[in-house]
Amino acid sequence: MAQPAHSWPGRARTVVSGIEWISEAIGKGFAWLTLGSVLVCFAVVVLRYGFGIGHVWMQELYVWFHAMVFTGCAGYALKHNAHVRVDIFYSSMTTRKQAWVDLAGACVLVIPWMAFTAWVAWPWMMRSYGMGESSGASDGMPAIWVLKAMLIVMTAVLILQATAMALRSLLISQEPG
Repeated sequence: MAQPAHSWPGRARTVVSGIEWISEAIGKGFAWLTLGSVLVCFAVVVLRYGFGIGHVWMQELYVWFHAMVFTGCAGYALKHNAHVRVDIFYSSMTTRKQAWVDLAGACVLVIPWMAFTAWVAWPWMMRSYGMGESSGASDGMPAIWVLKAMLIVMTAVLILQATAMALRSLLISQEPG
């Protein structure tokens, strides 16, 4: 029997859908930086070997793009169950037992670890911003804090998606049967 939208399960499903829409949009948005990384890397190779021109900032830029994809798409990867997992027992479990494992994983591992990571990364990123930190290379990328801020983005998208995973797991664990 379907639950009314104003009930706890109805509201939880709405929240899960909203969070997953956000995770999907953020993941697909950051994924476009993969194309940027490939194009910049291609340009670095052509300029260096075709024309003998090299720019450190360009080499750093495609590494930055890769790092931004990795951190920005973390919630998307969690949503699509694409994170590495040692799956010895999980695949043979019932859906309800998988939901309990996912709930425990979200609440005991992902959310606390990401909160700790944000707590550690925030002052590190702010210090970088405050001192105007740039690359150690003279022709390197400026504003290293932008790259460090991606750790904060990663923690936010993972906490958001882990919250959706926990809510979905609660809903599944309460289903009859």
